[in-house]
Amino acid sequence: MVSIDEVAHLAGVSTATVSRALSGRGHVSAMTRERVAAAAKHLGYVVSASASSLATGRTRNIGVLVPFLDRWFFSTVLSGVAAALARAGFDITLYSLTADAGERREIFETFLRRQRVDGVIAISIELGAEESAELVQLGIPLIGLGGPNPSFPSLTVDDVAVARLATSHLIGLGHRSIAHIGANPEFDRDFHIPTHRRRGFELALAEAGMPARPELYEPADFTLDGGFRAAKQLLGRPGAHPTAIFAASDEMAIGAVLAARELGFRVPEDLSIVGIDGHELGEFFRLTTVDQFPQGQGERAAETMLAQLEGGADAAVPASAADLPYELVVRGTTARARP
Repeated sequence: MVSIDEVAHLAGVSTATVSRALSGRGHVSAMTRERVAAAAKHLGYVVSASASSLATGRTRNIGVLVPFLDRWFFSTVLSGVAAALARAGFDITLYSLTADAGERREIFETFLRRQRVDGVIAISIELGAEESAELVQLGIPLIGLGGPNPSFPSLTVDDVAVARLATSHLIGLGHRSIAHIGANPEFDRDFHIPTHRRRGFELALAEAGMPARPELYEPADFTLDGGFRAAKQLLGRPGAHPTAIFAASDEMAIGAVLAARELGFRVPEDLSIVGIDGHELGEFFRLTTVDQFPQGQGERAAETMLAQLEGGADAAVPASAADLPYELVVRGTTARARP
């Protein structure tokens, strides 16, 4: 096994300089850093995680709390977190935070207190006051993603504005009978994102002088299959059909596209459909969407965490970092309403 002394000898520097160069902590000239990195690569030297932890007091490991591991949105955000942290030489430890009170207590009272992480990122999880206090007591940087938390910095998307933008796009195309596929009550947890998106939908209608019509609302479960079944309910009812559908997620919007085609509706000639997220299948289905850049959200959370580690847990998060971007992407599932 290659030792740090061998790297120092090949690079012509001290072992202390090798340690500073490879850890990124302490002043080392760019030329020396490159020479040390080249020597380490040539010898196949890898920094010992345990030795680095003892020397710096850091584990170079970030804990990530997620509500689901099997949903596209969360896995994409997580991919962004992991990629940005890996570039900085950090590992991640995942904690799947379910609704089970006992499992949650075990994570907050046992796992996170083992001091095996340098910071914690909570993805789209609304933490209770006691859980937030448990995290704060760890004395490490904390970052929330997806909704506000009064106890530590958070990065958020304005879900009301996102839904308002999607709905206004349909209204601008002349649609006056617009349906909404939202969420069942059991999916309206953690920051009540479906409720905010419904509020944005209804706000856009009100601004256009259009009443919200309960018969044009159908709940689902934020999955493709759920969107498919909800759209069949909306389009299968007797009487006049909606000319457009705003779905609160891209997966539900794609399900609506498939349901419309099965029922003989042409998209977008007979029915316009818009979603939210920026799903990787959106391009394939030519789906009009409001992209909220989920992988970029994960990268932004990781970069903010790294900045907190560099500047201390009390370092402020700039407003530009806290407000996450979104953008209307017009593709082939929306068109002007027919006269």
